[in-house]
Amino acid sequence: MNKFVLILSALMLALLALSAACGPGVKGAVPTAGPVGEPTSRGDVAKGKTLYGGTCASCHGPDAKGLPNLGKDLTTSTFAIGMSDADLVKFITKGRPSSDPANTTGIDMPPRGGNPALKEQDLYDIVAYVRTLEK
Repeated sequence: MNKFVLILSALMLALLALSAACGPGVKGAVPTAGPVGEPTSRGDVAKGKTLYGGTCASCHGPDAKGLPNLGKDLTTSTFAIGMSDADLVKFITKGRPSSDPANTTGIDMPPRGGNPALKEQDLYDIVAYVRTLEK
């Protein structure tokens, strides 16, 4: 039985390495981990850092640790950490009004962080950057 488990484990590791090496990617994207079972991000961390600084930092702070009475700490947010990249992009796209019962700040989270020029890929880039800051 132990031999079977060892062979199966080795096979799984080989398949994992092969899929990581051969999987499709976005040019310039740096894979980031998401919740268990989620594929790696399709965002570009470097671009995301720049976009974050120009849009999100005004409420969530330059270090994503939040600003009092504005934006939540994204480095420890169980809400953001627990979402898939795709769901987090959907959330950012829609935003959350202060009237939403789930809004705990009493401040609007505007759609696209208040920057309507941000495209979906820009949001994936921002999410990829924020994922690097999560604790």
